[in-house]
Amino acid sequence: MPELLLELLSEEIPARMQARASTDLRDLVTKGLGEAGLTFDGAQAFATPRRLALVVRGLPERSPDQSIEKKGPRVDAPPAAIDGFLRSTGLKREQLEERDMGKAGRVLFAVQKAAGRAAGEVASAVILAAITALPWPKSMRWASNQFRWVRPLHGIVAELDGKVLPLRLSLGDSNASIAAGATTVGHRVLGNGPLSVAGFADYVAQLRKAHVVLDAEERKRIIREQGEALAAKEGLRIRKDDGLVEEVAGLVEWPVPLIGTIDGAFMDLPPEVLTTTMRTHQRYFALEKDGRLAPRFLVIANTVARDGGAAIVKGNERVLRARLSDAKFFWDQDRKVRLESRLPGLKEITFQAKLGTLDAKVERITKLAGELCRWIKGADADAARKAARLAKADLRTGVVGEFPELQGIMGRYYALHDGEPRAVADAIAEHYAPKGPDDRCPSAPSSVAVALADKIDVLVGFWAIDEKPTGSKDPFALRRAALGIIRLVVENGLRLRLTEAFELAAREYAEPVRKNWTAAMRADLLAFFADRLKVHLKERGVRHDLVAAVFALTAEDDLVRLLARVEALQKFLASEDGADLLVAYRRAANIVRIEEKKDSTSYRTEVDAKALQQNEERVLAQSLADTRPAVTAALAKEDFAGAMLALARLRAPVDAFFDNVTVNADDAALRVNRLRLLAQITGTLEQVADFSKIEG
Repeated sequence: MPELLLELLSEEIPARMQARASTDLRDLVTKGLGEAGLTFDGAQAFATPRRLALVVRGLPERSPDQSIEKKGPRVDAPPAAIDGFLRSTGLKREQLEERDMGKAGRVLFAVQKAAGRAAGEVASAVILAAITALPWPKSMRWASNQFRWVRPLHGIVAELDGKVLPLRLSLGDSNASIAAGATTVGHRVLGNGPLSVAGFADYVAQLRKAHVVLDAEERKRIIREQGEALAAKEGLRIRKDDGLVEEVAGLVEWPVPLIGTIDGAFMDLPPEVLTTTMRTHQRYFALEKDGRLAPRFLVIANTVARDGGAAIVKGNERVLRARLSDAKFFWDQDRKVRLESRLPGLKEITFQAKLGTLDAKVERITKLAGELCRWIKGADADAARKAARLAKADLRTGVVGEFPELQGIMGRYYALHDGEPRAVADAIAEHYAPKGPDDRCPSAPSSVAVALADKIDVLVGFWAIDEKPTGSKDPFALRRAALGIIRLVVENGLRLRLTEAFELAAREYAEPVRKNWTAAMRADLLAFFADRLKVHLKERGVRHDLVAAVFALTAEDDLVRLLARVEALQKFLASEDGADLLVAYRRAANIVRIEEKKDSTSYRTEVDAKALQQNEERVLAQSLADTRPAVTAALAKEDFAGAMLALARLRAPVDAFFDNVTVNADDAALRVNRLRLLAQITGTLEQVADFSKIEG
């Protein structure tokens, strides 16, 4: 069956855009083929710095014939409406079908047959549409062309079963276009001129001969394996950095690892300065020996040099030396003054237009960190306040100005240089953490206090000025801040009352912001945490509906207690008793809701014990009477497993009641009493969670 080959050759595509672009190209083309009725066996997309490529295998030679239906007006519509529909379809009145559409009456339909098209014709149209529809984050125009793409597009290879497709991409200028062909080029330096290709296998082979590795995964494997082998010869190891491997694989078509030397004069710089300089500015890999940073680096060249790469290494060493000279200058200058002396400079930095300066933020989190220590076992309020006061000072240093990624980390070095206690210095370094799901969560008491204060201050402030995340937009990373708080609280087992912490944070803001803060905002922020908690717990296999069930009932702001209740509820529902009681709850709740609506009254009132007639309802009433205080007592002791065990004892009497008792009895008084009994079932279960929120 025919195979479709597509290559889009361009100037260098930014590494960060390549993987997404190749996926988008595959999805656009395969979706277009599918909509046209062309099935296929499989599709693979590839990207290098200079090209996007796609192969679609197992296409049919033609698309199938199709029947196209178009709905028209009613049969009894005005003649003008019917005539207009006939003109739009090109059919005559007797060629239309009449169908009974129920309430819509009898409606006219035009049913037309469309003959299948050759696969090449379909593919050409689909490819042109896909090229213009690729959603680049940034695009450009070149020369006098109106066509926009990520970088200037030079050529298109488009073949079906080895034959060039008859397509031409207009660049918007009447004289500018690119016609598809069967010719591409290899490596920019190592290639040997134009390459004529026929089919995907030949395309890959020809590129490899011309020093292009098409598959990004293979380029990553070469970087790792050949880099490790080269480092091992010198007794070194590459420091693990998957993100850098991903990026470098998008910068080279023919990766060639080489090792260079770091001037010994720079090895007394903090290792984070060295690695950030190499990684961020030069895309070099750090090398280690015995777990310590070695005075060597790995660079991935994009060419094979005649001298074995000596000149390339020398050039990269020279560039790195210049970079590190700047870093060393800033490092030496920064240590000439105490970190604390930089605090006045924070008045010149705006934290947020409505929330004031960074200096004001520091004052707030200093007080808040001290207050939060009451919930953090082993925390020293004085140390926490000192760390919070110095936490942002390194933003005024030269190294952080040059390397913003090192804020907090450099503050630690400067604090230690000034003789501050290690706990204070560590809290400065860790107060931004955790920055994401893979980042280490602080556990030292002072670090936890400052990290919590920083994040709670941000959330309360932005909620007070109504700058909350909307949809997928979160410009101030408030979702990340909330997840950071959740991890700090949960992983350290803190019995922190979030609503109280919110109030403490709001109290520290200046009058305009403080006056805006309301109880409704506090409740909304707590609900935001509940949503973030669902995301956090999903990785632990905890169902989101159970979090909602517990939170909806209690608006719980103690995350440790909430999680304990959720975990107990999950185990309970996984048992036969729990699953059965969930069904009973829904049955009881539905009956009560329907009857309350019909009778315009509430049945959540006391049951008349004297009116109970059948043994099953008397046993259930007694079981409920015994269970409610048992559940209440267990919850008070935070014995959630015990509360669930007490609920489990209801299963047998509840089942017997539903099996043998008619709720809607003919006797009105008896009916009311039994509805009250049902309401007591739901009320008892709702002591631990809102079971109506539970799915499945």
